[in-house]
Amino acid sequence: MPKFIFVTGGVVSSLGKGLTSGSIGMLLKKHRYNVSILKIDPYLNVDAGTMNPFQHGEVFVTDDGAETDLDLGNYERFLDENLSSKNSLTTGKIYQSVIAKERKGEYLGGTVQVIPHITNEIQERILSVAEGKDILIVELGGTVGDIEGLPFLEAIRQMPNRVGRENVLYCHLALIPYLEAAHEMKTKPAQHSVQELRRIGIQPDILICRTHYPLKEGMISKLALFCNVKEEAVIELIDCNSIYRIPINAHEKGLDRLIIKYLGLEYFQNIDLTDWKKIKRRSEDRETSINIALVGKYTNHKDSYLSINEAIKHAGISEYTAIDITGIESENLEKPDGLNLLRGYDGIVIPGGFGSRGIEGIIAAAKYGRENKIPTFGICLGMQMMCVEFARNVLGLSNANSTEIDSSTPDPILYLMQEQDLNNLGGTMRLGLYPCDLFPDTIARKAYDTDIVEERHRHRYEFNIKYLDKFENNGFIASGMCTSRNLVEIVELKDHPFYLGTQFHGEYKSRPNRPHPIFNAFIKACVNRANSNYCR
Repeated sequence: MPKFIFVTGGVVSSLGKGLTSGSIGMLLKKHRYNVSILKIDPYLNVDAGTMNPFQHGEVFVTDDGAETDLDLGNYERFLDENLSSKNSLTTGKIYQSVIAKERKGEYLGGTVQVIPHITNEIQERILSVAEGKDILIVELGGTVGDIEGLPFLEAIRQMPNRVGRENVLYCHLALIPYLEAAHEMKTKPAQHSVQELRRIGIQPDILICRTHYPLKEGMISKLALFCNVKEEAVIELIDCNSIYRIPINAHEKGLDRLIIKYLGLEYFQNIDLTDWKKIKRRSEDRETSINIALVGKYTNHKDSYLSINEAIKHAGISEYTAIDITGIESENLEKPDGLNLLRGYDGIVIPGGFGSRGIEGIIAAAKYGRENKIPTFGICLGMQMMCVEFARNVLGLSNANSTEIDSSTPDPILYLMQEQDLNNLGGTMRLGLYPCDLFPDTIARKAYDTDIVEERHRHRYEFNIKYLDKFENNGFIASGMCTSRNLVEIVELKDHPFYLGTQFHGEYKSRPNRPHPIFNAFIKACVNRANSNYCR
């Protein structure tokens, strides 16, 4: 029988449940256990695909094309495993399944209710993900007390009845805030959070305290007393300057030892954390530093480009380089003298997005990077607008555009493929893994050091192949193609330090101990520029 760890959170959202869950998973893998992880999002959307980045942050895409919560990206980066659609569960998926069964008559005419039908469906999904695993970690999104999360809390409350209490562990993450006015830390929010959880019928086994400062003397015993947990089960996790320090901190606080003890498993005394300590050391011991401008449509929300930010950091760790990433709203580049915002950067990243807002600012950033020989990396929409800019200002096609932006453009450099369905926006893009053939003597081929790769996609509009000869005759070449479908995947400009765009999202496959090859090549180009500027 697999073991189940349920991670809940209280007081506030965005507390770090995903990072904590990923850290637990990584540590348990180091103890030689076969671990998987499941994210539960209580919203009614079937998936995250149609959600605005300003509300929910980035959409993370798995190999099989599932559009999921950004926490699956954290899980993959911490566990160093590729997850799939089964690792993401929403209220929308549950109700969709239950209603479909009701329509087929699978409930034998009975009244369909939240209990037991919805809760049973939730439990079945949990059990299916746990098949073949030693341990399944289940993170419940939101906070205790949210009305949307109540069916899920009830479902995990019932789980010991199905799998045995000895196979279930409840971890609760709570905030211990510091009040500046009072000059003291407060445990009452955590107490009330646990109280709400106990009212539902769940008694936490472990209380993980997210705090900015060390817990003062007596606080641990106070929390243990009022939250009805053992003192050894009150774990302090202090904020740190790198998320990749969290697993090491958790191990030093004995979180993995405690979990293994409570689940009745074998604890391996000397687990190998060499790779994570190497990441920590490299992130702290930097030989150089660079500044990157991230020009996008959603930079005012810190999680909108989470995987891109992390992929840049991974390359920085690999290159012993400290990287300062500054988000620049593309709309601001459309203002008079707006391009002054791009001065002084060693590189420009133009990420994905949808819609016409801020597009001219993105095109202006692409032109600025091209003309000033600044390393420029475009991803999805960024790559597409690099192509539009080149068509307008080098090929002389002044009205060139993507049909997403201008459906009547005389020169549709990007166009909508016939199989695309605009009547249903959810799950209808080109999603998930597609092969890409790399061409010799290109930046892309040198970066990957192989002939064929597979990368994850999330887009509708494709490069119009009829313009490819004009582009290549003027030095803007396709260095990667999905040859089976005759689709351009990578473009790069000759006689430029690094001017490259990818139709796919390489950031989804980047890892802290194994940076994505294109990101790594980009950061190397930025470092070279910074060093040459310094020498001058």
